[in-house]
Formats: sequence, C-alpha cells, structure tokens
Amino acid sequence: MAFADHDEYRTPPDRRPGLVPRLCPWPELPFYARVLWIVGRSRLEVARGVYDGAHWAKSSEDIVRALEWVGVKLTIEGMDVLRRFEGPAVFVGNHMSTLETFVLPAVIQPVKPATFVVKESLLAYPWFGPILGSRDPIAVGRRSPREDFTKVLREGTDRIGRGMSVIVFPQTTRSDELRLDRFNSIGAKLAARAGVPLVPVALRTDAWGNGRRLKDFGPVRPDRPVRFRFGPPIVPERRGLAAQEACVAFLRDTLKEWGVRVVEGAEDYFSRTSSPASGSRV
Repeated sequence: MAFADHDEYRTPPDRRPGLVPRLCPWPELPFYARVLWIVGRSRLEVARGVYDGAHWAKSSEDIVRALEWVGVKLTIEGMDVLRRFEGPAVFVGNHMSTLETFVLPAVIQPVKPATFVVKESLLAYPWFGPILGSRDPIAVGRRSPREDFTKVLREGTDRIGRGMSVIVFPQTTRSDELRLDRFNSIGAKLAARAGVPLVPVALRTDAWGNGRRLKDFGPVRPDRPVRFRFGPPIVPERRGLAAQEACVAFLRDTLKEWGVRVVEGAEDYFSRTSSPASGSRV
C-alpha cells in the first residue's frame, strides 16, 4: 500500500493529469467514469464474496489515483498517529464531501480495520450500497435522534470490541464550513464508553464538490487542494467532554489554517454536549 508505512503522503509535484482529462473540458466526465468502473468492479467482488478489507483499501487507493489522474493534488499528514497505539480507535472528522468516505479506507484500513457510521439510506444505493454494507457499518435512520445515539453507542462498542475502529462524521450533513454548533459529541462519547482513543481528522475535500440534484456527483475542481491531517490520539475520561473539546480545538485550528470557514457557535455547542441527546444527531 502507498500509505500504510508512511508518516505523510503528498501527490508528486511533477505528476500531471492523464491525457484524457487534459483533452476533456469537464474533469467530472473522465473522473466519474473511472469511479463508476472502480465501484462496478468492487460490486462484482462483493457478489463473489471476496471483497474483504484488503480489497476495500485497494479500491479506495484507486479512487486516490483517479483524483490525481484528473489533476487533484492530495496531502495526507499525521499518518504516524495510526501506529502510535495498539488496538482500535474512534476517528472523528468534519464532513465536507463524498471524497473522505471513498479515500479514508486507503489510509486507515491497512493499519486498523475500520468501519463507518453511515446514513441508512446509503445502504439502499444499487451499486455502492452492497459494497458499504459488506464493511459492517453502523447505519442510522435519522428519524429519531435519541434512537440513533443509542444505536451508535451500542453497535459502536460492539464493533470496537471485535477490534474494528469506527469513523464518525458528527456534523449533520456535508458542508464546506465547520459549524461547531452542529458538531455533536457522539464520537467522544463512544470512545469514552468503549475505552479507546479518539483521533481527530481534519479534512479539506471540496475538490470533489457536492452536486445540486445528485449530491454525490458534484463538480470536480483540480485547482483546490485535498488535505487530510490526523491529530494526536486523545484518551477520553468520564463522558468524554474534555476529549470532545480537544478534538474540536484541533479541527477548528487546522481548518482555519487551511482557509476553511469555521462558525464558532460555542454557546450552542457546549449546551448540546452537556445534554443526554447532545450526541444523537449523527
């Protein structure tokens, strides 16, 4: 794997877009054609019963190569964090686009087997749904925040007990900005409940934009850099409130450094994390 044994990754500066993307005025066309080919191949592997963690990581790395093929530059920092401790963790990041869902497995899975907390509706997608379902995700319906909160704690603790890390995006929806009043504490509470480290992951992924009609198929913007940064592992105590504050501080400071808009909303944020249902808006 390109990422498993490295502390950071940067797209080589001399890597040029492929011939087809250079000739095409719309980078979305060749990019989504390649993504659909990768998804289709993976779907067949699921049907054959051979799509395991290694295949998931490989298909995720193929998405990275597709992004670079159309000219997107990636920087992934702090990957040494994944090797600092034994066992699973809870990874908590901001949610900007579809890109992080496709790319994070290439980075995390080879070191720490992982799964996602996902919207239940994603599992109904005709091709991508079975692929995601094969990874034993924690699916929430978003109809009852309290039920979602309880389910994430229960099933997340189960996955962690089986040696799987859990990736959580606590924001209610994908957004080009970080809204702290909408960044719930479910990841910190899960880490505290399961007794594992919380690892913050700052993400700038607006190179793969959100579409207006089909949210997963937005504009591809090679001029916008993709950046991932893993923060130091945080050991939660009690209900995980201190870990939540440390996680939010890391994301806030890193995203501001990258020029991403951060809406503080501190009063709402702290009031939500102190209530029983504060982490329920997964």
